Amino acid sequence: MCTVVIRVPLVPDEPIQLLAVRDEDPARGWDPLGASWPDRPGLIGVRDRRAGGAWLAADPGAGRLAVVLNRDGSPDLPENEIVTRGELPFEALGREALADVDRMRGFNLVKIVGGVGASVTSWEGSGQLRTQTLEPGTHMLAHHDVDDPRTARITQWRDAFAAAPFEEWPELLIRTEKVGPDDDRAIIRDNRVHGWPTLTTLACLAEIRPGRADVRYAELADPGVPGPLTFS
Repeated sequence: MCTVVIRVPLVPDEPIQLLAVRDEDPARGWDPLGASWPDRPGLIGVRDRRAGGAWLAADPGAGRLAVVLNRDGSPDLPENEIVTRGELPFEALGREALADVDRMRGFNLVKIVGGVGASVTSWEGSGQLRTQTLEPGTHMLAHHDVDDPRTARITQWRDAFAAAPFEEWPELLIRTEKVGPDDDRAIIRDNRVHGWPTLTTLACLAEIRPGRADVRYAELADPGVPGPLTFS
């Protein structure tokens, strides 16, 4: 499951900072960070080639970013009636109408607007959507709730990210490898031992200000294997 670290500043004009780490089946192709949707001018993101949607998307000129993470839960529907969650980041950017989430599997949707703040909308395949506005500070999110101690990597690493300057987050991400990629505390992960075909494949760093979002991208040389990351 993916991991996101978010730092919300005390002063709204200061940037909201984000590290987003993606876990995916390496056999499921993607397009790296770029303008991959000609019908959505001005947007950039990481595009899922199979479904055409986004894992992460940003509107750099508007100072907006969104990223979607999977969480447990699925609607009681046949497989062919379940729709992709990859449209959610576009909706969070304010470019689309809200989709029919009743036909989606569970998700955590991070929405960041520079100068306004950050929020997480959660869905568990049934019930009601829940939205939480993030208070100033450093937060972590994976497949449970924000800062949820049920997620071992949050318990292990949140304080370390909170104490580190943003510029050191990439180095800290690599240092988390000491627990091993199949450990529940790992951020760079090999989830196959847990019954999922997903491994950590890439990461994005971002700073989101009023009217501006700066996003950088890096891929792991080998999925699930920690190593130096060059963000560009």
